[in-house]
Amino acid sequence: MTSLARFPFSAIVAQDEARLALLLAAVDPGIGGVLLRGDKGSAKSTLARGLAGMLPGGAPFVELPLGATEDRVLGTIDLKAALTAGDTVFRPGLLAAAHGGVLYVDEVNLLPDHLVDVLLDVAGSGVNRVERDGVSHSHPARFVLVGSMNPEEGELRPQLLDRFGLSVPIKAPVEPRARAEVVRRRLTHDAGGRVEGGE
Repeated sequence: MTSLARFPFSAIVAQDEARLALLLAAVDPGIGGVLLRGDKGSAKSTLARGLAGMLPGGAPFVELPLGATEDRVLGTIDLKAALTAGDTVFRPGLLAAAHGGVLYVDEVNLLPDHLVDVLLDVAGSGVNRVERDGVSHSHPARFVLVGSMNPEEGELRPQLLDRFGLSVPIKAPVEPRARAEVVRRRLTHDAGGRVEGGE
């Protein structure tokens, strides 16, 4: 999770379609996740962080690091405790940490396919089930799944692409006035000033 000050969601310049898709997924995480497809510098991570700032109750923002193991993502069951004491001891993973907030997966196209499958399953059902050697544990894991990718770095398999509830192409503004507004809002925010929303 991060404690960095979040840039306000409503102050992000342009990206209307991406903002709408994220808001729809926040209203109903069962949509199954939002995929933001675009080049670097198009505010993909800023959008995801900003969305977490709009959710109630200090919602967590959890970023899945590239190279995370399945146990780190899903959590793991302590088999030694289960076999010796008969207790099911569950060590929570990133999905538990993201409950009630946003799970952001940058470069989702570079994750192993089976891990993307699991993330989409949990995002759609709101429950994470972990099973190991006949011992199982489940816990609520209701979060907004936001994946981002740069198509120039490789595509997701079509089967996985189709499983995202919403997929939005996203581009950095190219019009000079819009770009200047992006910089102005960022500098104002970083200096501790109030950033107004709207275009």
